[in-house]
Amino acid sequence: MTSAHEPDAPAAVSDGPADLADGAFSDDGPWVLDVHHLGWRAGTQALRDGTSRQVPELIRRRRLPPGGRVVRVGWSLGTALAGWYVVERRQSRRRGDPSLSRAGLSRRLRVAFERLGPTYIKLGQILSSGEGLFPAELVDQFKLLRDRVPAESFEDVRTLVEEELGRPIEAVFSRFDPQPLAAASIAQVHAATLVTGEDVVVKVQRPTVASTVRRDLAAMSWIAPALIGRIPVSALANPPALVELFAETIVEELDFRLEADNMLDVANVLATTGQRSLVVPRPHPELVTRRLLVMERLDGFSWDDVAGMQAAGIDTQAVVRALMIAFLEGAVLFGVFHGDLHGGNLFVRRDGRVALLDYGITGRLDESRRLAFLRMLMGGSINNPRMQLEALRDLGALPPDTDLDAVVKDFGLDRPPQDVGAMSPDELLSQVRDLTKQLLAYGARFPKVLMLFVKDLLFLDGALATLAPDVDLFGEVTQIATYFTARYGARIAADIGVDPRANPVDMDAVRAGLGVGTDVDALTYRDLQARRELIRKRMEDHRHQSDGAGRARRRWRRRS
Repeated sequence: MTSAHEPDAPAAVSDGPADLADGAFSDDGPWVLDVHHLGWRAGTQALRDGTSRQVPELIRRRRLPPGGRVVRVGWSLGTALAGWYVVERRQSRRRGDPSLSRAGLSRRLRVAFERLGPTYIKLGQILSSGEGLFPAELVDQFKLLRDRVPAESFEDVRTLVEEELGRPIEAVFSRFDPQPLAAASIAQVHAATLVTGEDVVVKVQRPTVASTVRRDLAAMSWIAPALIGRIPVSALANPPALVELFAETIVEELDFRLEADNMLDVANVLATTGQRSLVVPRPHPELVTRRLLVMERLDGFSWDDVAGMQAAGIDTQAVVRALMIAFLEGAVLFGVFHGDLHGGNLFVRRDGRVALLDYGITGRLDESRRLAFLRMLMGGSINNPRMQLEALRDLGALPPDTDLDAVVKDFGLDRPPQDVGAMSPDELLSQVRDLTKQLLAYGARFPKVLMLFVKDLLFLDGALATLAPDVDLFGEVTQIATYFTARYGARIAADIGVDPRANPVDMDAVRAGLGVGTDVDALTYRDLQARRELIRKRMEDHRHQSDGAGRARRRWRRRS
């Protein structure tokens, strides 16, 4: 492990390949890994540290614009914003429908990102998995970028593979499918068979993507300050911070040795905790380089094929619960978690185990931040707002000198929670506006690891809607809390001085977090979705009425 908090030794596995003692791998893998003697793994921590040190220089705003790329980027984004301002923004105001404005802006940004190439497509793909963080119109448009990246020619793929391996492609692979299984912004994946007979997938980096990313980050960092306040999407209100977060995320993806190391670390945590309901593909013992990653091929049901899973007798509710528990264990107990959960990175195998793919984005916490995450979750569990704020400060989401008592008072965290379903649209809008202003006034920011954590939680929230819409959310929270208390209560108490065995989950706080009153005894995800849709519709209707009243007043003034 390379995280600050070393796990206990994995539990011994009596049956299956010997490497199951070191990782949650498949039971019938194509090879057995000796994780302690992998040539490509030597020095990965130094590589990781060196990559992180590159970020400040990559996003440093230079005195002069960084070449012609900044002109093209500025032109593309400026044209998108100008077109939106002239067309959809005016249509939206004329018709009193704000969704027209959001949809038009989102579509124009998506088209601009598409034209600007791999770096911007990657940024759009990251934003597309932020359901709940970003407007639905933006997420829906940027989801289209997931399959809009043209594949590299097989000649270029062959050249890169042979450069990385130092030998002809036929010397390593008896079959190499020229058509990729998938083509993404950083790399594409091909099915292949080794000369020794094992079926594999080969992840091949796009030949020029590393230089393109560095050039684009320089252009982004130059343009971002000029966009402050110009993109009317509150989640994108701080473009420089978004560029910094994006740079921290993407630079590690450019070295596949780090991704393979991530695979082994996550697999080790799963084995240590006994979470055999998740499976990590084995990287090849030798065929891993900076731009090439050969790994075991896994398959299964696509994440949204719920009917297929249930027809095969798979308990989809158990699938989501296992994923949630494994995610939380990795983050708050071992400081390592998969940082890019979405449907394209998950298969559900016929035995009900989840194959977890693509480790280019992985959350890693040093010991102080791991403890901060643990305090944040425990603070939420026992309804201790100050503990949560202390944790957010230690994670870098609030400045170190923040007056936490003032935050508690300003945000009303010392008052009983409100049922958002009982609030009027005016009250909700006012509360959102006030919270946004207060957060900005306090200098709040969204550190990379917190963004990855929240993004994964939002995905798991959506996974409940897809795979277990009728599960009782209160019962599910209680079951997961009971698991952590029984298994890790003593360790949590030793780590942060709060013993979950003596501090049970505050179910009223859970209800408040879900936006329901204390009189609600049971709530399925289907019920929660219906409540959210009702609130959304009320807010939308309120906007229409407000816009209509505004237009009437303007007409009256013109006649007067």
